[in-house]
Amino acid sequence: MINYGDFLKKIQNKETTCVDFTNEILDKIEKNKHLNIFISVCKEKALAQASESDKRFSDGNPRKLEGMIVAIKDNISTKGIRTTCASRMLENFEPIYDATAVERLIAEGAVIIGKTNLDEFAMGSSNETSYFGNVLNPLNTEYTPGGSSGGSAAAVAAGLCHVALGSDTGGSVRQPAAFCGTIGLKPTYGRISRWGLVAFASSLDQIGILASDTADTARVLDVISGADTKDSTCANVPPSHTFDNLHKLREKFAFGVVSDELLNNCSEDIVRAYSYYVDKLKSIGGEPKEISFTNPSIWIPTYYILATAEASSNLSRYDGVRYGFRAEGEGDFVARTRSEGFGMEVKRRIMLGTFVLSSGYYDAYYTKAQKARRLIYNDYNRIFKEVDVLLMPTTPTPPFKIGEKINDPIAMYYSDFFTISANLAAIPALSFPAGTAANGLPIGLQLQSKHFDEHLLLQLTNALSK
Repeated sequence: MINYGDFLKKIQNKETTCVDFTNEILDKIEKNKHLNIFISVCKEKALAQASESDKRFSDGNPRKLEGMIVAIKDNISTKGIRTTCASRMLENFEPIYDATAVERLIAEGAVIIGKTNLDEFAMGSSNETSYFGNVLNPLNTEYTPGGSSGGSAAAVAAGLCHVALGSDTGGSVRQPAAFCGTIGLKPTYGRISRWGLVAFASSLDQIGILASDTADTARVLDVISGADTKDSTCANVPPSHTFDNLHKLREKFAFGVVSDELLNNCSEDIVRAYSYYVDKLKSIGGEPKEISFTNPSIWIPTYYILATAEASSNLSRYDGVRYGFRAEGEGDFVARTRSEGFGMEVKRRIMLGTFVLSSGYYDAYYTKAQKARRLIYNDYNRIFKEVDVLLMPTTPTPPFKIGEKINDPIAMYYSDFFTISANLAAIPALSFPAGTAANGLPIGLQLQSKHFDEHLLLQLTNALSK
């Protein structure tokens, strides 16, 4: 992995230039094509942006992210660069505008290196549902890098960028971060504008950040956060100021510890890491307090009812009439377009979502899930009156092998058990590397906090990393 701080030192010492470094990364991407991390590589645009960065450094007026190499998950809109959502449906789609997050990155000097592979329309937990083939974990190519932001996590882990943007609907930034040994931040819902993020489940989706360290995560969060008039769900709050305060952790804080019962379904590696980091939080001023959730068994069904219902509605626009893939031949071209354009997992979720929204089932499933979501939200509000932060596993197990769960969707869904509650409650959560499993692959733990407390998550993770 690489980090932006080291790159800046090399620039200041005239050991490299932005153009030279960008060329090095482009060569490295080419040598690692077998990992299938990128769907599109933006060589010409990246070199043009790097050249502008060199001029800025030379003139003595660099911007906040000058020359930083950033990869973008391929469900985030990039002007003139294919945005496919890893689907046949949008295989050749080129947006005419940049997402707000991308626009803000470019405005502060970031170099956009390419678009990363993902589970189709961000639906998956292993990066195996992509129309363009699955991504390989750069740490062991027999294993999945996680999903849906597996390409972005793998790009950071393989040293192909400083930072990558992903999206997190139910853990899609944090789970691959855990599987690839990176930082993965899902901010508070509304902290970062969703303008230009292709919708999966609109009330749950949030653009997130994957990086090798907390400093780079904080730099990017400070740039892309803040109010946006183009997104009505974006909170009317100023941008964060986390990077300058990264080392200002309070002397004492209370942290929540989950019960042994909740850890029962975790592997020994995860339980051992959890115990170790409970002690480590104590050593930096944390006071542990065991907390309990009212009914964690409702997390999975609540999430998948709401997420599939919203997906069914959001994906109805892909009909072959206006843009995207269109089936040829006779017959009902809309039905054939959707049958041929979407992959199996996307169709499974559309059908499930259509069912729970249908007449006769709407109140029994969708309305009840909305009520359950409120209970989860209230649960977290109660917990964060008792503690400042909550320590949770990111995943129940270490990374699993490619093909191990793809034919068992229920088992795949349960790999998101510890991540989905943060999306349902709209709170921020950050996965950090927490050592390695017995098989030598990384595992992750996550910190969760009350709304808009991303600075505390980053300060704690920074202190733990020391």
